[in-house]
Amino acid sequence: MAAIQTNTGLYKSEERRWHFDLYAVFEGPQELYFGHETQVNVNMVETVRIDAGKLDDGGEPVVIEKCYLSPTKRRGVERRTLIWAPLADGRLLGDRLGCGIPHTCTQPECPICAIYGGLITSSVEVEKGVPGAPKRKATTFVGRLVHGGGVAVQAIEPSEKQRAMHPSMLHKEPSAEPTPMPFKRQYNEPALLYPVYNHAMSVSEAEFSAGAYAFLESLARLGAGNPKGVRLYEAEILDAQQPLLVLDRYLTPLGKRPVLSPAIVETDVAIAQFVAAALDVRGQASTGNEVEYKEGDFTMFARWVGQAALVQLQTYALEFAQKYLVS
Repeated sequence: MAAIQTNTGLYKSEERRWHFDLYAVFEGPQELYFGHETQVNVNMVETVRIDAGKLDDGGEPVVIEKCYLSPTKRRGVERRTLIWAPLADGRLLGDRLGCGIPHTCTQPECPICAIYGGLITSSVEVEKGVPGAPKRKATTFVGRLVHGGGVAVQAIEPSEKQRAMHPSMLHKEPSAEPTPMPFKRQYNEPALLYPVYNHAMSVSEAEFSAGAYAFLESLARLGAGNPKGVRLYEAEILDAQQPLLVLDRYLTPLGKRPVLSPAIVETDVAIAQFVAAALDVRGQASTGNEVEYKEGDFTMFARWVGQAALVQLQTYALEFAQKYLVS
């Protein structure tokens, strides 16, 4: 009788593993298109419908529609920032590792699959020089980084605009081909706020550094087509304008989670709730941007808020770049 596997199959790390939580509020500095589907020559964006918790004059539930920055789309953008990260020899990181989309490498040394996961459904031959060559076996590598949130705060429906694909000709006769191809596209309006959340389970700081790099790099690339990009929204935290950003590293979750209800439609209410939760650790309001809770000499929980969280994320991102991109 064959022995059953009684362990997780995850390789042993040389460093201690932690849990990480990342909370942020994005702002669209311009209109944004997050592709969803096409209906009658209109490129649609993704929206969600939410019960407002009240009834209209006819006694029917009031339902509001909100724009939605899908966590799966964010995840895909983040993963691509790692695949396309530039190396010193002129290649990209994904090319050196033989790791991309849809073919993920699932190799233990791959910093991308290590946290985003990978899947090879059947044995496949790969080119020489990449990890696992010449044949990679069927493998499942469950991702340990998950994404959530993305429902806009304001209840502003997407706008619809006429667009046209114009050929590169500077001048042509009216009857000549090709001709402009008109189409319509929906856009999320500017200044929408998107609360988002990432959670990394049982990863080392070195492994999390890839997620930190991808999160920061993705800010300039979120959106389908053009325009692209979001910014970290800033508000007053501890009497200073700071990004609405929180980073936790812990064994025990001791901080209140700054997760906003999608039913909130007022920006001031959303911001106030985010800041209050960000500063709440074990039921106490913190007075600084960095909080630690220790049992003896061991740090059970650490939280960075606002500018401190951004600096800590940048520190992790630098560690990733120095290890994988510089040499």
